[in-house]
Amino acid sequence: MNRGKRFNKRLTRSDLLFDAIILTIMVIICIIILYPLYFIVIASFTHPDIVNRGGLLLWPSELFLGGYRRILQYDQLWVGYRNSLVYMIVGTFINLLVTIPAGYALSRSDLPWRRMLMLVFTFTMFFSGGLIPTFLLVVNLGMQDTMWALILPGALSVWNLIVTRSFFEGSMPGEMLDAALIDGCSDFKYFFFIVLPLSKVIIAVIGLFYAVAHWNSFFPALIYLNNPNLFPLQLILRNLLIVHQIAQGAMIPDPMGMAHRLALAEQMRFGVIVVAALPLLMIYPFIQKYFTQGVMIGAIKG
Repeated sequence: MNRGKRFNKRLTRSDLLFDAIILTIMVIICIIILYPLYFIVIASFTHPDIVNRGGLLLWPSELFLGGYRRILQYDQLWVGYRNSLVYMIVGTFINLLVTIPAGYALSRSDLPWRRMLMLVFTFTMFFSGGLIPTFLLVVNLGMQDTMWALILPGALSVWNLIVTRSFFEGSMPGEMLDAALIDGCSDFKYFFFIVLPLSKVIIAVIGLFYAVAHWNSFFPALIYLNNPNLFPLQLILRNLLIVHQIAQGAMIPDPMGMAHRLALAEQMRFGVIVVAALPLLMIYPFIQKYFTQGVMIGAIKG
């Protein structure tokens, strides 16, 4: 404590000025990043006429919930929530089931052809078969119009594999493996009873990456799914916006007036973003510490 006090007394005016400038810049950057998100939230609760004429700045001046009512009355929305949760949970489990053992195996220096295998994995990051061969493969394997078409083709992310391998290389010393083998521990017991309990950070981080990717994904569903009962939330929200945009542009008979339809369509654009992002925003604070630790570990020891 005394050293800290003496160090603080040595701060010069130039140091204080530098700290003040850095703090000001960081505050400005935070405002630039956070205000658009805040604007989307308050715009989803504000009458579209006020938003369109630029009268919305810091808080809703006229509460309007018509967009949320229309979104929540859409029955397919709840089907999409259910499907997205299933795809996210099952998909993330399979992703971790593949990525964690593969990352650990590639981190072992005694794995034969380790560098060649890593080169093969890395090659797929830059070159792939393309959309048409992948679609034909999914169809020939009988996965079209099933949940597996959204899960199995992307079961392994090479980037997450590299991060996982780097974590194991930097956090699992070879001496610990040697000591376990001397005590009669097999490779499988060492992995399940020693490595996995010490890898909660990387499991949480990689799981978060995969879960967010599954939740935000809509293009594979657009390509491989035809059954509306299997559509994820993102695809249903996309279709909902398209339907209202078509109704907005075409003179379709509607009991509501054109102005009211335009107001609903405008507000629904903001409401859809909030509805889609809300589950992840509720989960993220509980795993934020693991995410931060995992990023720092990868940056320092990767």
